[in-house]
Amino acid sequence: MLAIKIWNYLKGYVIIKIEGLSLERLLNLALTNDIYLWDVKRLNYFQVEANVSIKGLRDIEELVSKAGCKLTVLKNRGLPFLIEKIKHRKMFAAGFVAFFLLLIFLSSFIFKFEINGLEQTPKEEILELLEKNNINIGTLKRKISTEELELKILDEFNYFSFIEVQKKGVKLIIDVKEEPIPPERVDKSYPSNIIARKKGVIEKIVARNGTAVVKAGQIVQENQVLISGVIESESMGNYLVHADGDVLARTRYEANVEDQIVKKVEKETGKFMKQRGIKINNTGVKFIKDIPYESYKEIVREDELIDWDFLEIDFPIKLITYEYKETQITEVKQDIEFLKKSNQLKAIEKINEELFKEAKIASKNVIHSVEDNTLKTTVVIETIEEIGKQHIIK
Repeated sequence: MLAIKIWNYLKGYVIIKIEGLSLERLLNLALTNDIYLWDVKRLNYFQVEANVSIKGLRDIEELVSKAGCKLTVLKNRGLPFLIEKIKHRKMFAAGFVAFFLLLIFLSSFIFKFEINGLEQTPKEEILELLEKNNINIGTLKRKISTEELELKILDEFNYFSFIEVQKKGVKLIIDVKEEPIPPERVDKSYPSNIIARKKGVIEKIVARNGTAVVKAGQIVQENQVLISGVIESESMGNYLVHADGDVLARTRYEANVEDQIVKKVEKETGKFMKQRGIKINNTGVKFIKDIPYESYKEIVREDELIDWDFLEIDFPIKLITYEYKETQITEVKQDIEFLKKSNQLKAIEKINEELFKEAKIASKNVIHSVEDNTLKTTVVIETIEEIGKQHIIK
């Protein structure tokens, strides 16, 4: 009920008084014609007060004469009428416009840098690169090309496997994903450990600087220290160095894929219907009738009632459009041998997304099993690869 009232406030509504001897007949006609009245109050035997939307007012006016009643508009309520009032209060309107323009002006500048995903690279190096390219606090957003900046950062830090630069509100947001830093790109002035990128069994470890704390044959976990940058000395006490070395390990990649042998395929018939609703915070309200389809796809689209994205304001009320497309379900039996090959390819594709570029494949194993109507495929690949990565000691 609250959601409906808010919706009608945004659309605008009126408080009306209806007089007559056949009020029940009029109210029944309104119900039959889908005219929504709320907060209905009976003042006496022949007078009723109620709220109705602007559209509902036009519709109910046509029914009043049929029922032999009289309708009077008492008050106007809602956002459209508020806007109309503001038009006639010039000073208030001017102040509102000035405040709005000031917000727009301030939102045209960058006032904060947000850098996410750094594990090995000092944040100061990214900030230094921004400064070299004349990007500082107070820089106009329109002077910053996110595409050009992404290319410059990738050129400087070519071990980043992913980078995205966004201008959101007054913030410049840089999201990165790092691969292990190549030795020639590591700033040797930073004290660091070499830690494990992932779980594995150590095959070989060579410490050129720092102290090896694991040995061949040992199982290590992700982020475990392999070569420590903390040097213990009886004469000099403990001191920090930039760890350097090679760590080869046997690692394992596994991917599982399942698919049904007899598969139900959903096809659209071409019939569809749309309905509306609103969402307040996380609570949705649909203004719907029954969906006439036994099987259907639901597509939901949210639209901002007021777009404040440039100020990073999440307006809690959103307009929702629901689209329902009728579907039919048919059964298709798949060829087992073809399905095995398909599952195997999908599993290998999954593994390739994680596989380290320099990894050497030591073995591959494929296992198929059938349970009820499901073919399960497991692909296991073992590799020999460098698992060490730099981790700065802060």
